Amino acid sequence: MLTLFKHTVARSKGAILGWGLSLGLLSMWLTSFYDTLAEQQEMLQKLFAAYPKEIWAFFGGTSDFFSPEAFINMELYSYMPLVLGIFAVLAGSALLAGDEEKGFMDLLLGHPLGRTGLFFGRVLGFLVILLAILTLIWLGTMIGAQWSTYMDIGWGEMWLPNLSLLAMLLLFGGLALFLSMVLPSQRLAASVAGGLLAVSFLINGMAELSPDVAKVAKYLPMKYYQGGLAAKGMNWEWFAWLMGVGVAFVLLAWWRFLRRDIRVGGEGGWKVPGLRLRRRRAIASAE
Repeated sequence: MLTLFKHTVARSKGAILGWGLSLGLLSMWLTSFYDTLAEQQEMLQKLFAAYPKEIWAFFGGTSDFFSPEAFINMELYSYMPLVLGIFAVLAGSALLAGDEEKGFMDLLLGHPLGRTGLFFGRVLGFLVILLAILTLIWLGTMIGAQWSTYMDIGWGEMWLPNLSLLAMLLLFGGLALFLSMVLPSQRLAASVAGGLLAVSFLINGMAELSPDVAKVAKYLPMKYYQGGLAAKGMNWEWFAWLMGVGVAFVLLAWWRFLRRDIRVGGEGGWKVPGLRLRRRRAIASAE
């Protein structure tokens, strides 16, 4: 398992540096603007008061833009679940199904390594990759905060939004991993998980505008994501809920991986009785 863990992290060095450094530099650049905002607060408050509430709905549902926590939430963490969620979904869906479709899985299992060791080696590597990317974002944010006179969030408090984000990424990454064990291909699993992520994000944004939508939003994970506002006070119950659902998806994927037939290569089929036969007949009729 340790060897697979190291291999998973090593083969994702480019992703860690690409995603982590780019988002870290972005967070450093955005945080450095906070002083300008704070110094022009009175003028900007009048300007923002004229903005439609639909705009604020997608950035936490608040026009309190002038506290440091609200600023980093709106400028960075409000959209980060969607941006980094794309990476988590793609990486989660490819952890095992990607090896199968490339023809590597049977070679890996040909070594004295059980399926459980292989599975958790990959999953732990995935978790470390997420933590590495979030650490680079955190460092970028803190470096930008050091250049600010008014950004008075401590190092520990600044890490809390990343914990909230980690729970979201684990949830959708775990969902993509589970779907890759039950759907015919890694591509389809990533598409379904990514679609659910986008729907959750949009519904949560619209929940501030409609009571009916809000009733649906409370059942979706984005409702329990705090983002930058976690720096003001972490809701540990929400965090535990998101982490628990993510871990549940991982365990379901493990259970399925232990019981499924491993593909030698390429994408699989639906394995619905009679479906392939009907498809062949349809093709023959068309010819």
